[in-house]
Amino acid sequence: MTELLRIENLTIAPKAEPERLLVSRVSLALEAGETTCIVGESGSGKSLTALAIMGLLSEQLQLKSGGIYFKGRDIARAGNDELQKIRGREIGMIFQEPMTSLNPVLTVGYQIGESLAHHLKMSGSALKARVASLLQQVGIPPERAGSYPDELSGGQRQRVMIAMSIACEPAMLIADEPTTALDVTVQAQILKLLADLKVRMHMGMLFITHDFGVVADIADNVVVMFRGEIVEAGPVQSVLQNPQHPYTRALLDCVPDAEGKKPLKPIDYAWLSTGSA
Repeated sequence: MTELLRIENLTIAPKAEPERLLVSRVSLALEAGETTCIVGESGSGKSLTALAIMGLLSEQLQLKSGGIYFKGRDIARAGNDELQKIRGREIGMIFQEPMTSLNPVLTVGYQIGESLAHHLKMSGSALKARVASLLQQVGIPPERAGSYPDELSGGQRQRVMIAMSIACEPAMLIADEPTTALDVTVQAQILKLLADLKVRMHMGMLFITHDFGVVADIADNVVVMFRGEIVEAGPVQSVLQNPQHPYTRALLDCVPDAEGKKPLKPIDYAWLSTGSA
């Protein structure tokens, strides 16, 4: 397989408090056609890692150290012009909340077409046809291209975000909790759609989630983050069947069984005081 992404010792901190590490020494790799899930609770550094890859960190934050290599190029400190050529064209991203990520005053067809016009210089009937094709691929009737985001359901808006992210057929897709706030039926549809697109386009996919149930469905590899650090990583079946870190085991204890008979346990952080792993 071909390595698409390699992150080495990524460390992120606020500029005003450089000793307070929000992400600390994170290292991972992603190959073409592979799905790696980053899992952990809110504040664990999952989304910050994704934003660092895209060069979209807040101005209040700094990348203190580490490298981000995409197709062998270190993009961690690339200039904005270079990053603009990569975002959307070579790396697509599905952001966490489609209602705030989509512009409410522009039609969804226009928003899908923006990256096509910018990166591929498409226009006119060719652009319109490509937008229609993308909407069909994600299960939305092409005539909805003229709709505004508030005229679509939550699941449809998420599908529009997926269409935007794959418009230029990127080599890699970052999906930041793309099924958050969706009901379980729609969630299953979105996960199947992403899995099908990954296979058809042979994309590498970095999938961010809180949910180990989702991890079990789609991941090849899993990375568990806690308080900005990776505490466990490996092939998904190995981690699910034989978790080594107490935090991983605690997250798995939060996943209900199919029959609903397994008692759910709150996460016990007692191991933190002992430093036991």
